[in-house]
Amino acid sequence: MSMRVLLFTGKGGVGKTTVAAATALRAAAGGQRVLICSTDPAHSLADALTADLGDQPSEVTGFDGGGRLAAQQLDARARLEESWASVRDYVAAVLDWAGAGVVEAEELSVVPGLDEVFALADIKEHATSGDFDVVVVDCGPTAETVRLLSLPDVIGWYMDRVFPAQRSVTRAVKPILSRVVSMPVAGDDVFAAARKVYERLDGVRDVLTDPATSSVRLVVNPERLVVAEARRTFTYLALFGYHVDAVVANRLLPAAVTDPWFAEWRATQAEQLAIIESAFGAVPVLPLTLAAAEPVGTDALLALAGDLYGDHDPVARLAEPAPLRVEAEGSTLVLSLPLPGVERGEVELSRRNGELFCAVGAYRRALVLPDSLQRREVAAARLHDDRLDIEFVEA
Repeated sequence: MSMRVLLFTGKGGVGKTTVAAATALRAAAGGQRVLICSTDPAHSLADALTADLGDQPSEVTGFDGGGRLAAQQLDARARLEESWASVRDYVAAVLDWAGAGVVEAEELSVVPGLDEVFALADIKEHATSGDFDVVVVDCGPTAETVRLLSLPDVIGWYMDRVFPAQRSVTRAVKPILSRVVSMPVAGDDVFAAARKVYERLDGVRDVLTDPATSSVRLVVNPERLVVAEARRTFTYLALFGYHVDAVVANRLLPAAVTDPWFAEWRATQAEQLAIIESAFGAVPVLPLTLAAAEPVGTDALLALAGDLYGDHDPVARLAEPAPLRVEAEGSTLVLSLPLPGVERGEVELSRRNGELFCAVGAYRRALVLPDSLQRREVAAARLHDDRLDIEFVEA
């Protein structure tokens, strides 16, 4: 079997860490070399596995099988220090020059959320190292995960288009500025540090959006707010080309619970489960019953994985991807983008210099148009069967 990367995410508290750990243990017990790493700032993976985990992979024992399991809780802050120190020092110097105090300049020089970028680079390195057959990622809550997975697109767009121009301008004006003002001007070391960040991320998107290699699995509870957030996440992931191959419906009331006190709860769960099964199209829904005790430790997690996957391979691709495609309809070419769960009026489209910008909610993706579409004009766009179809006609 080829290399697999499984990313688990869900609203905080739905049990995604437990499901991710159970999946990793099941794969290792089946004879595969598995790494599970946590990018969730809360880092509850060590508690689930009852193991001492650090920033580097360490062996997890306590289960039978021919495989092995390593686990780590990524220290994104340490990665930030390794790669961003030159840029941070420059920004702090500019802020200090502008009048901010030393402490304030130091705090303001770190872009919020930037430390998470480097977690992506580690995932790519593990996936391409040849040391593991499976990499399981315990991601942060859904909103953080979407932001994290959109970063390769955003940073790649900036580095390819804006970065070269900024560097050229800085080189041209630096000799003049250095004579006129005392403001610190970015040197080659600053641009080299920014380029190093980009190079570490280069290829991350290719790995994580390849459906033969990577899949996202959404963990939900049958609760109205949780399901609503999962549906939005499903849409945003599709916008950036990530493939969801399963939805885990966790903490369903067991049939053995018949007390009338639970009747309303059971009815609500049944209603939300029906919404889950209809809202995610052809993506399979894996039901998981509420455990009698907290599933902590290898034995409990392996039992949970048995309930979840049965006799199936836990790392197999569970659904076929819905790729972006270009099709001909007479003389019209149609660019079709998977975009499930979107209503009319929620999508904004714009076009500039051979790129099509598609925005849904707070997220926007830039699509580089193939040559066959760059010479054409957009005539219309429509939502159909969970896809956004954009018609291009001859100019």
